[in-house]
Amino acid sequence: MHLAPRVLRRAVAGATVALLATAVGCAPQPEEDKAASTPSGSSADTCAKGELATETSGKLTIATDEPAYEPWFKDDKPANGEGFESAVAYAVAEQLGYDKSAVVWQSVPFNKAYAPGEKTFDFDINQVSISDERKKAVDFSSGYYDVRQAVIALKGTKAAGATSVADLKGLKLGAQVGTTSLDYIDDVVKPTRDAAVYAKNDQAKSALKNGQVDAIVTDLPTAFYITAAEVTDAEIVGQFENQGGSPEQFGLVLDKGSALTSCVSGAVDALRENGTLAKIEQQWLSDAVDAPVLK
Repeated sequence: MHLAPRVLRRAVAGATVALLATAVGCAPQPEEDKAASTPSGSSADTCAKGELATETSGKLTIATDEPAYEPWFKDDKPANGEGFESAVAYAVAEQLGYDKSAVVWQSVPFNKAYAPGEKTFDFDINQVSISDERKKAVDFSSGYYDVRQAVIALKGTKAAGATSVADLKGLKLGAQVGTTSLDYIDDVVKPTRDAAVYAKNDQAKSALKNGQVDAIVTDLPTAFYITAAEVTDAEIVGQFENQGGSPEQFGLVLDKGSALTSCVSGAVDALRENGTLAKIEQQWLSDAVDAPVLK
């Protein structure tokens, strides 16, 4: 772990801010206001390619869960550059000035990635949806993928015949703990039976296979992969509409108040603008096409 150097960097940075505030006669600002009022011209220095204030100097530490599921990763090997999120991670790293040999992967459980507390990674990539609640504990980059949630059921079952949200209310539904998939069950479907909650998607898939639940909820690309390659006697019942005015997005997770947040967001924005994200999506998620919308 590299907590001490990080704490030291923050202490030095805090002292510098305090001295500057005294010099210009400004009243002290809250931490969030200080971050928001940082002159944009300073980003050129703090985001110098390959010279960021990372956990390990000269390296970029990227975290994800284990196992790493397809289509986000391939063969459970985040470091191979294959799969949507692995490819995105390396594209962001390159944009920040770190080649593949400078990237270090770390295993971090999904829920711990956005839990409060000091992080040992520079950013985490693991289908973590950006939300106001999670922003209380961590920083997020700009969104790198717009996503919808989908329902999977075994073919020929009552659940497979659902065409609306109302049709799902009496079913036993399951999802991974801490996910927006579970939120959609609780907040959108509002079923008459408590949702089954699983630590991993693998457990949710097993429950579906064994008839312990009528249907499970995952993000749409994962749903397409599950029904095509893992639970082939299952099908996608449909997808939910986005809740609110903006789409649900996956974002890279960073330590709360991380000095890297603006740099990483800038890298994601650049990859979106130059078409790289679209190309990666086409390569790895092209099979995740439309599904019926459950209203």
